[in-house]
Amino acid sequence: QLAVGPAFFSTMQIPLLAGRNFNLSDFGVAASNAKPTPASAPTPVIVNQAFVSRYVGKDNPIGKEFGRQPVTSGGPALPGYQIVGVARDAKYESLRTEVHPTMYIPQTGSGATFEVRTAASPEAILPAIREAVAQVNADLPLFQVETQSEQIDRLLSQERLMAWLSTFFGVLALSLACIGLYGLLAYETTRRTREIGIRMALGAQPIAILRLVVGQGILLVAVGSIVGIVAALGLTRYISSFLFGVTPRDASTLAAITLLLVAVALFACYIPARRASRVDPMTALRHE
Repeated sequence: QLAVGPAFFSTMQIPLLAGRNFNLSDFGVAASNAKPTPASAPTPVIVNQAFVSRYVGKDNPIGKEFGRQPVTSGGPALPGYQIVGVARDAKYESLRTEVHPTMYIPQTGSGATFEVRTAASPEAILPAIREAVAQVNADLPLFQVETQSEQIDRLLSQERLMAWLSTFFGVLALSLACIGLYGLLAYETTRRTREIGIRMALGAQPIAILRLVVGQGILLVAVGSIVGIVAALGLTRYISSFLFGVTPRDASTLAAITLLLVAVALFACYIPARRASRVDPMTALRHE
C-alpha cells in the first residue's frame, strides 16, 4: 500500500494502462458543484499490474471492490476499496527486488514525500522548493531532500564498486592472457624455423608458410575460445547476483573478447612467420 498525491503518476512518469487517475474528490477536496462522497463509499485505489495478475486474474479490474467488512463486535464497518485504475509496474525501495503487488491510495495523512520534476538542474531549484514550503507553513519540516539520481547511486553503490573491481581485474587478466598468448605462439613459430627452412628448400612459397603457421595458431585460439566460452557461460550463473542491467550471457562481451584474442594470435603468428619465411633456406636449415 502506497499513499500518493494527485499528480504522482504524471510526475514519476508511470503510465496508467486502464481506468482513470485520482481526482481532487478522492482526496477529500470537493468541487463547489460536486456532491459530497458518502462515508460508506469504498476508497478509490489504483493498482499495478502485479496486483491484477495475482488477485484479479483475467477479469476486468476496473470497478472491482474488495476489503469491505460489516460491523463486528471488534470494530466498525470498513467500506473497503474500489479499483479505479491500473498502473504499470514500478520499483521503489530497491532495483533488485521483484515487483510486488502494489495498491496506491489517496494521500490524506500528515506526512508526505514530494517529487518535483524539472528540466533544469535539480540542485539549482532546491532553494525555491524550500521557499515554497515555507510560504505554506514555516513550521513544516523539510528533510531528506535528494535527487533521484542520488538515490539510484546510493542503491547501486555496492554494484558500482564491484563493477570497477571486476573491470580492473578483468582487464588485467585479459592483458596477461594476450601477453602469454603472444609469447607462446611467437616461441612456437620461432622453434619451427628449421622446419620452415626445409619446407622452403623443397619449394614452399612464403605465402604458403604464412598460411600454415597462421592457420595453426588460429586453430589453437579457436579451440581455446570455445572451451573458454563454455566455461564462462557455466561460471556466470554463480555471479549473476552481482550483475545489474547486464545478463550473465552477454553475447557482445564474449564476441569482443574472442575477436581480441584472435587478433593477438594473428599478430603473434604473423610476425615470426613472416620473418622466418624471408630467411635464406640454408640459414634456416642450420638453425637450432
